[in-house]
Amino acid sequence: MVLLEKLKLSKPLVRAMTDAGYLGPKEIQLKTMSRILGAQDIIAIAPQGSGKTSTYVLGSLMRLKYGFEEAPRALVLVPDKEHVLAVIERYELLNKNKTIRIVGLYPEGGMESQMNALADGADIVVATPDRARAIYLKLGLNLNKIMMFIVDDAAEIVKRGMQLPVAELARSIVKCQHLIFTDVFHDKLNLLTSQFMNQATTFEIDDLGEQKLETIDQILYKVPDFKTKVNLLNLLLKDKDVFSKVLVFVNTRLTAEKVFKSLFKYLDKEIAIYKPLFFDHPGFDLIDDFKQSEDTRILLVADDLKESLDLNDIPFIFHLEMPLEMETFIGRIVKNTSIESGEALAISFATDLELSMVKKIEQAIGLPIPLAELPEDLVIEKDKPKKTVKTEVQETESGSAFHAKKQSNIKDYNYSSREKAKMKFKNR
Repeated sequence: MVLLEKLKLSKPLVRAMTDAGYLGPKEIQLKTMSRILGAQDIIAIAPQGSGKTSTYVLGSLMRLKYGFEEAPRALVLVPDKEHVLAVIERYELLNKNKTIRIVGLYPEGGMESQMNALADGADIVVATPDRARAIYLKLGLNLNKIMMFIVDDAAEIVKRGMQLPVAELARSIVKCQHLIFTDVFHDKLNLLTSQFMNQATTFEIDDLGEQKLETIDQILYKVPDFKTKVNLLNLLLKDKDVFSKVLVFVNTRLTAEKVFKSLFKYLDKEIAIYKPLFFDHPGFDLIDDFKQSEDTRILLVADDLKESLDLNDIPFIFHLEMPLEMETFIGRIVKNTSIESGEALAISFATDLELSMVKKIEQAIGLPIPLAELPEDLVIEKDKPKKTVKTEVQETESGSAFHAKKQSNIKDYNYSSREKAKMKFKNR
């Protein structure tokens, strides 16, 4: 068994970890701690529960050692208030040095009280990006002494569209160590970190452990956007011989209606909606009626109906969108061993912003979802050439109010104010 002393932390921190119930260091701590203590930039990719938060909490407490300045020396950015409070709680659990002051900033509550807390002195600030930026612009957050800039749950921050405040805060700091912790690292996150990080070392922990659940076969398509998802669905479902009976899950009934309109152009009577919003759209109120239908082979189902459906004897289950709750997805892919049924395949589409949910599902079932290659003839929306609208320039006819300029009044030069001043004084 690896001992906590392997992390080369101070004795008070090792004692605090022991008191908190840590029996040994996590893999991510063993891989990254020496780099963190050496003030190097790192990107750590690891699933939930792998010890990411405790890693940077221990690293920052070790680097700061004690409180002595009014301005903060570490800024930790997290997605929301719940994360702010959870991180502060972790600091309080492991911080035995009471001279280190920790302040939380989040949208709820008055900004003045949070600015007053900063004015009283803070060594570590744990904040949401939007609130930290707002207080910084009001000159309430001093970034001049920042040594460590930490972004936790970075993929979730990108998903919530808070890239701008993160980038602005990072660029406002002249020089510091950057630490990024995330469960997935995708193109959108890379675009954010590349604005302020250079030559960062990347560590990836991908320990799924043993397979915990027996599931039906699965494949995953990674796509850039929702329109490309619909294009891919259209392309696959054209094969009537293979996709004889299909359930397509989306998150909302409005999305189901939107997808129906797109697919109906090509599939006509072969597609229907489960409990449709509009009476003029073909649909079913019972899943058994769909199973027995000879004409309809595709049924769109919205997750917000929150109904448990009997999926036995349906060979293909599509997730056009990753469900908002992990349990919803897992309930559909776990094999029902008590009932004999034919083979089934779950096909999921995920954008960059949905990869965090994919990772959580893989962690829960203890099995990676195989990644499938996109078909060559798939139309990817972001690669489509944009339509250029030609604007015709209409020649204005000279009417009675139009007079051509005299040749002597036509100016083919444009002097700057500086040149005009020179000419003025030259003629004096």
